[in-house]
Amino acid sequence: MSQKVLVAGTGISGIAAAKLLLAKGGEVTLYDSNEKLDEKKIREKFEEEDKISILLGELKRTDLLGVEMAILSPGIPLEAPFVSVLDEAEVPIWGEIQLAYHCAKGRLAAITGTNGKTTTTALTGEIMKSFYDSVFVVGNIGDPYTCHALETTPETVTVAEVSSFQLETIMDFRPDVSAILNITPDHLDRHQTMERYIEVKESITRNQKEGDTCVLNYDDPVLREFGEGLKINVVWFSSRETLKKGYYLKDENIVWNDGSKETVIINIHDLKLLGRHNHENVMAAIAIGTAMGVPLEKIRETVKKFEAVEHRIEFVTERFGVKYYNDSKGTNPDAAMQAIKAMPGPTLLIAGGYDKHSEFDEWIESFGGKVRYLVLIGQTRDKIAECAKRHGFTDIMYAEDLLEAVQVCASYANPGDNVLLSPACASWGQFKNFEERGRKFKEYVRGL
Repeated sequence: MSQKVLVAGTGISGIAAAKLLLAKGGEVTLYDSNEKLDEKKIREKFEEEDKISILLGELKRTDLLGVEMAILSPGIPLEAPFVSVLDEAEVPIWGEIQLAYHCAKGRLAAITGTNGKTTTTALTGEIMKSFYDSVFVVGNIGDPYTCHALETTPETVTVAEVSSFQLETIMDFRPDVSAILNITPDHLDRHQTMERYIEVKESITRNQKEGDTCVLNYDDPVLREFGEGLKINVVWFSSRETLKKGYYLKDENIVWNDGSKETVIINIHDLKLLGRHNHENVMAAIAIGTAMGVPLEKIRETVKKFEAVEHRIEFVTERFGVKYYNDSKGTNPDAAMQAIKAMPGPTLLIAGGYDKHSEFDEWIESFGGKVRYLVLIGQTRDKIAECAKRHGFTDIMYAEDLLEAVQVCASYANPGDNVLLSPACASWGQFKNFEERGRKFKEYVRGL
């Protein structure tokens, strides 16, 4: 790939993409529209001999002389002003995962969905590692796919957590096994309409061919209709229905029905994951693992040992009989709703944050007598409070920041209560990302 490439975005994905291109012999221009960035600090992330130029601020047509391709970081929307300059110059645009896929070897399992991606990806990665020697777990879960693409071999198995932002810019990206866990409203500030969001999520199967597999949630009406029209192998899972063929819950067991007989995989009480939504994540991971050739016994052993990922209904500590849970990954109402359902008793809920244009009615309705107090922070606190009052929930308190919210909950909680951080909103504005928010929550709880 010894061509001149413009990489847009100087975050972790952009840096990883630039390094991959340099390793392949490319000449890279690293671009960011933020002219206030420190060029020296960006350059320090590369070797002195790397053939890289850095461009900040407005992108002009003359900056694209000789540029044969542009790589967009996932955080950059296709509506960004500079993208029109690329379009006018007829520069082909790839996304970061498209670039990684183009350079990688081996087999690929790719997982998307509104909620549960990180848990399912992490568990699927552990399932693969139990049987295969060369396994990489990449994407939203941690390292960008581009970080490890050149380390892969024909024997490698890669498990990728893929977001809707990444799927917007795929070309021939083709997983051997894809999975769409669920689709509920999210990121409508970026995708504008629910129809567009659904279309982007479903595009993970666009290039799959006969012999490839897609794992789908039978309980999601959008996915059920979608799956019935697919020409590839579809494997269903359900936490609510007994399927003629697929994975489902039966008498507190996860069961596989091959179309003629049932096989019990595991009892849900042998899992270390709380909640029905996690039982769905486990079923999806089992389905992916089986489709990728991992023996059932290996899968069963791995699933029993697996613990909740950080920031997803993560138990933090117990203090004076009150249990504290970190669900900072609950960045939309549907994810936060699952966390409330998973709580074992009365709960004080910390919520609020950046406004992604979500609606909170169904989330408030899910409180169902379980939420004792709602402690609100961030940009959305007034919007959430108004919605809660419309639904008759008035036990609401405001806090100026997360530290004060933790202190308020500690003051009002009784022995046997749970304190849950599950914001139903993104972290931006107060924190760099949901990980920082979750780490701060744990720090504040342990400092009580």
